Order: sequence, then structure tokens, then C-alpha cells
Amino acid sequence: MKIEQVARQLEALGNPTRLKVYRALVRAGDAGLPVGRLQAKIDIAASTLSHHLKALIGVGLVTQTREGTTLVCHTNYGLMRGLINYMVEECCAEGTCVPGIVPKKAA
Repeated sequence: MKIEQVARQLEALGNPTRLKVYRALVRAGDAGLPVGRLQAKIDIAASTLSHHLKALIGVGLVTQTREGTTLVCHTNYGLMRGLINYMVEECCAEGTCVPGIVPKKAA
């Protein structure tokens, strides 16, 4: 991953509402959540949800599929794992690890 891409993804997740949307989608699993159900779950206006979804989709963290007349949002788990791995891949490379953190080389 390129640092610029990672920065954009982390910036998108840096907004509390977007983080709430993203966590709801992560919890939903592979099935994802229809937009209406996601809106009800996090209790925000449709236009606000649309704005935040656009940002998450724009950096690749979320995808949408149409199932009939329903728009379903999904977490891009491959990208999420890549982002997490990027954040920890050099953990403790130049020092001693904090207890409970397993560096990549030891995993």
C-alpha cells in the first residue's frame, strides 16, 4: 500500500459519523446492510448518510450493490485487512514490543 492511499483511508475514518457507519457495516458481515437499515441503525438523515457513504466508497473502504430496488452497502474486507496490516507490519521493528502486541515477524 502507498502511504498516500493509507492517509486518505484513515482520513475518511477520522470522522466520527463515518467511523460509526463503517463499524456498523463491519459488524454486518459479508451480507452488508441495505441503506435504509443502515440509516435506521445509526439514526441519521438520508442525505447525511449519503454524504458519508460517498467518502467511504471514494477511498474503497465500502462498496455498494443493487439487489432489485435495494441498495446494499458492504465493507471491503480485503482493503480493511490491508490497512490494518499496513499499520502493524513494522510494529516493534526497531524496539521492544508492548505486551500484547505481536510483531509480524513473530506471527
